[in-house]
Amino acid sequence: MNSDFTLAIHSLTYLALQPDRMSTSDAISESACVHPVRIRKVLSLLKKHGFIQSKEGTGGGFIFALDLNEVNLWDIYMITSEGALQPKCPESNGKCVVGANMQNVLFNIFLGAEEHLGGYLKQYTIKDIVDHIKCEK
Repeated sequence: MNSDFTLAIHSLTYLALQPDRMSTSDAISESACVHPVRIRKVLSLLKKHGFIQSKEGTGGGFIFALDLNEVNLWDIYMITSEGALQPKCPESNGKCVVGANMQNVLFNIFLGAEEHLGGYLKQYTIKDIVDHIKCEK
């Protein structure tokens, strides 16, 4: 899993907690303690997939575009990290029974792991994240 996944969840949660106003990428990057360029990259991805909307210019920024219950963590994983669990196998000796088969065997195992991860992440929505944060206050 990469940091884009957690930055996307952070960004969406930040926007969800401010439903009636636009938020800037600078404000979100300050909240996440990362460079604004990193947040803009993630926000661009979220916008491309319809999770958020944006407005340019004075008073512009980003706003959550969907109902909080419509976006689960698997949706976010799929646009930021799909395939991240796949093992990175070096080139192996194709004449060796292990070397010839290791990549395919591990790929199938990790594909199954990603499917299980998907089932788990689908249980949590941005609304759940927001609710957990509100309980922590």
